[in-house]
Order: sequence, then C-alpha cells, then structure tokens
Amino acid sequence: MKTFRDLLIWQKSMSLVTEIYQLTNLFPKQEIYGLTSQIRRCSISIPSNIAEGYGREGNNDYLRFLNISISSLFEMQTQLEISFNLKYINENQFNKINGESREIERMLSSFIRKIKDRN
Repeated sequence: MKTFRDLLIWQKSMSLVTEIYQLTNLFPKQEIYGLTSQIRRCSISIPSNIAEGYGREGNNDYLRFLNISISSLFEMQTQLEISFNLKYINENQFNKINGESREIERMLSSFIRKIKDRN
C-alpha cells in the first residue's frame, strides 16, 4: 500500500462525505449552524482521521486516529437519526446513508482489530 488513498475504507468514507453534503443541502436553512454543520464536520472527520493516522509513525498513533474516526462515525449516525426523526430526511434517504455508514463502521472496526493484533 503506497498511500492512504489506496485504502478502500478511506475511499468509501470520502464517498460518504459527498453524499452527506448533498443530503444536508436539503435541510432547512435554520439548521445551517446546527445539524447541517455538525453532520458535515463529523463526516469530514472520518476520512481525515484515517488519512492522518496513516501518516503517523507507530501503530499506537494510528489506532488513536482510527478510534477518533469511528467515534465521528457514531456521532454522525446519531445525528442522521435525529434528522430522520425531525423529518429532514425520508426513510429511503436514511436507510441508504445509514447502510453505507454501517458498512464503513464494520470496516473500521475490523481494521482497528487488525492493527491491534499487530502490536
């Protein structure tokens, strides 16, 4: 692996960011500094921390950034559920984005376990 860009988990999380931005463009304007901003920041944090951790020396640093990434993912999932409950997104939108985020969650969890096993 030459770069973090080669990681499938990074690629999928980058696609998720794009979808999140498109989805939150439909949110009410009064949410621009609320849920819209928060969900976007969380989604950006996922691939950003995967990339930053990749650039660190040692598995402990890498694990720390991967754990930040998965924490941001959990936060984003919670905020998406709030958005669904508030009817900012419909059931189809929620199910699609939630399914994609759950796939990334499984990938991240597996990746974290593999890194821990190296230690």
